[in-house]
This record gives sequence, structure tokens and C-alpha cells, in this order.
Amino acid sequence: MASNGNMASANRRVGVILVIEILMLVLLAFLPLILGVLWSEDDSLFWVVFSTKVMILSLFGLSFDLVWGYGGLMSFGQALFFGGAGYVVAVMARDLAVSSIFVVLPIAVAVGLVLAALLAAFLLLGRKPPSLIFIALGSLTGSYVAERLALAWYYLGGQNGVSVTEVLTIGGEPLYEGTGFYYLVFGFLVVVYIGCRLLVRSQFGLVLAGLRQGEDRTTFLGYRVQLMKALMFVLGGAIAGLAGGLYAFHEGFVWPSLLGPTYSTQA
Repeated sequence: MASNGNMASANRRVGVILVIEILMLVLLAFLPLILGVLWSEDDSLFWVVFSTKVMILSLFGLSFDLVWGYGGLMSFGQALFFGGAGYVVAVMARDLAVSSIFVVLPIAVAVGLVLAALLAAFLLLGRKPPSLIFIALGSLTGSYVAERLALAWYYLGGQNGVSVTEVLTIGGEPLYEGTGFYYLVFGFLVVVYIGCRLLVRSQFGLVLAGLRQGEDRTTFLGYRVQLMKALMFVLGGAIAGLAGGLYAFHEGFVWPSLLGPTYSTQA
């Protein structure tokens, strides 16, 4: 009887979450239209731009949720992947005049993925399983070093950062702040969110859930625990890189604190 009650409670909780997700999807899909009705053109544009920024930072938050919420890895280095990707696409736009969405966003994802893979190789794939504190301090150190490097490197603008001198383009057409950029980010957020939901409900996600309950038992069953944690860490880095690339073009500017531990804690 108790197990049936627990199952019914779990089903109700899942149903409530699904309703909330659908309501949020509908609200975000029609938000620019609603704002256009409620406010003047200038006021509605401000809120559309603000909502776009919120959705980009939500992508960033999703990356941390995967790493900490499901992977059990306390990472203070998510800003390293976010800001690193932002800096790379900003420099490409400034020096090479590259702004095509089909070039800069894949590169942003690749930058986040590679940085996360390098950090994961050092923190997670050693001979001995790392402690939570080691991962937290190691990722924090990497983020801090990147921030100090950006502050000191003249090529990256030092404390002034890098201005994104090009506008994001799709097929040669510019994509300015406003409704177009809003729906671009909205589309990425929906795709990434659905992908994450499917991932955590897959066999891989169930293994990660088992890790949180008992890592020793999961290891005993034959799973390569540290490798699976590293894969989740790298995936989180790729999502943070995507968010960083979008953020750079949306804000038109990147600065050193985007790489630092402070921004990681705000995720």
C-alpha cells in the first residue's frame, strides 16, 4: 500500500511539472505579442531584449544543473566555458568579421566542450576518484586563472573587455536585438531543455541518479563512474559554450568577470 501511495505521489508530481512546463512554453512563445499589446513599441522592445537575456542565462543555468544537479559535481568553473566561448566569438567578430550563426555558434559549443574536456581530464580522470572539494576547488582555480589572464592580456582588451563589432547573421541577413533574436534563443532553449529532459530519463541519466544514491554500488555493477561524470561535465560545458556565444552577440560586449568564479556562482 505504501509503495502504491508513493507511486501515485510521484505521478502527481510529474503531472504538475509537465503542466508548468507547458504553461511556460506557451507563455514564452507568445510573450513578444503579449508585450506588444500591453506596452508601447519602445517599452515592449526593452522587455523583449531583457527576456532574451534571461533565456540565455537560463541556458547557462541548465549547464550547471546538469553538472551539479544530476552529475553530482560541484563546479565553480561553468563561467570558464561560458566566458571562454564568448571571448572566442567576440575576437572572431572583431578580427575576422565572422558573424554567421552557422560558424560562430558551432565554434562556441566546441570551445565550451574542449575547455570542459581538458578540465575534466585533469579533475575527474585520474587514478583515484576525486573528492567533491577537489573538483570544486580545481574548477574554481581554472575559472579564476582565466579571469586574471583576460584582465592582464592586452589582446583581449584587459579590464575593458572585447566589443563585438559585428551583428549576428543568418544567411547574410542581420539579426538585431528584438523579436528575431528572442525567438532564436527561445528555439535553442526549448531544444536544449527537451534534450536534457530526455537525457536524464535515459539509461545514462538513471546511472547518474544511481551515482548520487550510492557511487560504490554503481561502481560494483561495472559502470565506469568517473568517465560518466566526465561526459556529463563535458556536456554541461558545451551548453555553457552555446550560451556564451549567444550572450556575446546579444550584449555586444564581453568582459573578464564573465570568466570568473563570481559568474559561476550566479548560475
